[in-house]
Amino acid sequence: MKLSVLWIAILSILTVNSQNLPQDYLSSDFHKERRDKVRELMAPNSVLVFFANAERNRANDVDYIYHQDPNFYYLTGYKEPNAVLLIFSDMQKDIDVQEFNEMIYVQERNAKEEQWTGKRLGVEGVREQLGFDKVFNGSDFADVPIDFKSFDTVSFFDFENDYRDKRGKADLFDLIKTFKLKANYPSDYDPVKQNLYAMIQSVTPNNAENVVKAVGRYLAFYENLKDDEFLTDFVNATDESKRLEVKEKVNLELASNNLDSKMISEIMATLRETKTPEELKLLKKAIEISAVGQIEVMKAMHPNMSETEIQGVHEYVYKKYGAEYEGYPSIVGGGNNGCILHYIENNKMEVGNDLVLMDLGAEYHGYTADVTRTIPANGKFTPEQKAVYDIVYEAQEAGIQASVVGAEFQAPGKAALKVVENGLMKLGIIKEASEARTYFPHGTSHYLGLDVHDQGTYRPFQANTVITVEPGIYIPEGSDCNEKWWGIAVRIEDDILITEEGPVNLSAMAPRTTEAIEAMMKQPSPLDDFQLPKLD
Repeated sequence: MKLSVLWIAILSILTVNSQNLPQDYLSSDFHKERRDKVRELMAPNSVLVFFANAERNRANDVDYIYHQDPNFYYLTGYKEPNAVLLIFSDMQKDIDVQEFNEMIYVQERNAKEEQWTGKRLGVEGVREQLGFDKVFNGSDFADVPIDFKSFDTVSFFDFENDYRDKRGKADLFDLIKTFKLKANYPSDYDPVKQNLYAMIQSVTPNNAENVVKAVGRYLAFYENLKDDEFLTDFVNATDESKRLEVKEKVNLELASNNLDSKMISEIMATLRETKTPEELKLLKKAIEISAVGQIEVMKAMHPNMSETEIQGVHEYVYKKYGAEYEGYPSIVGGGNNGCILHYIENNKMEVGNDLVLMDLGAEYHGYTADVTRTIPANGKFTPEQKAVYDIVYEAQEAGIQASVVGAEFQAPGKAALKVVENGLMKLGIIKEASEARTYFPHGTSHYLGLDVHDQGTYRPFQANTVITVEPGIYIPEGSDCNEKWWGIAVRIEDDILITEEGPVNLSAMAPRTTEAIEAMMKQPSPLDDFQLPKLD
């Protein structure tokens, strides 16, 4: 290592330490290795274009706390807005005949702005701390020396209409505007339609029936696609020759530009589905923090607590451990509120003697947990609550056991559903197995990682994949069953690491059985003596 490089590395370490920052962020080497993995999956003569997340307005001149796009963070470690990353499949040459295969444009240093909104890394900071060689200010992107028309494929995540033209130049609005101009982006570009065209382009006599069904489902879901003659003609084609005619027209349409939103999505889903050791370390910490939050709430719970107070205890534990955010809006539903799957108001003043469903997850250095427990506010399950709870527990056990390498993604859900069907029929809540979905209306698993519903391919399970297993039974007031079951809502959710040796429950420290929950709720809480003055 050259002395100058060594000195820069030492200075970077000293700078981080002097700021008293956490020392367990993902390293620049991790992000670089991920970019190298991306290149291995790219088509020849292609470029991937990633944009940082938009800054989103909360009200008037106040924005929401900024959160980086997970893909952008995964590949760069950069946490600031107004940036664009380009990754090339092949080496490029600049005007100085220097070779490069990636470049990043970032926010320019600005002392006045930084006084208000915090220090920026700038070009030098990104070069020294994040390990990029080709780094430029965002304002330079207007003169980006790349001919996008020269690539066979220019792939990007299509744009949502949630970014604003802010003051100054080189904000996200300007970066996207520049890209659209230089990449010859059509005003009517539709990534969903483009992906369906790609499906038609790859159709063969062997897979034609499946492709027709898939395109038909999209037409049923997206009203605007019904006006596309290629798609409707393909679905309505009565024989192979008519489908071939549509395929030839689609080929010509796709050849009219080199823009693509499919390759980038497939690459990122493939990479993010399985976790590296560095990722698992952070994800496990997020999960353990969330499990501790459940434990502390079990000890602190009493009937006159509000849903908001319960939420606050969870989130205090997260902050105590240094988790920057919640991975998603916290769900704390007492009684019938627990029957609302994504209930986030959390404003019931007293939970009383009801069950309290608590679905929360800490986000630690970008990685998000997702842990749900359902507990009796008074510390003791009623016979009806226990009966329903035990069905959900048995369903979850079946789902976890089905979470093995090589199993189909739907395996945990199928195993859990069978238990719920049998259990609800035994209790007399339903008469036919087909009625179970009335009370268990959601899926059982999703990937977990940088997003709470993380990206993945939904192929058979791979080792080092983390999923949730979360069956539930929800019986709202007024349901078509005996009133004694009304208002009972139970969900149990754990975060499962799939390994060659079998599933590992990463959130197991939070009690799951009724007996273990009741025992934990008898334990003293540090909050027992915490009293605040009464306010008018």
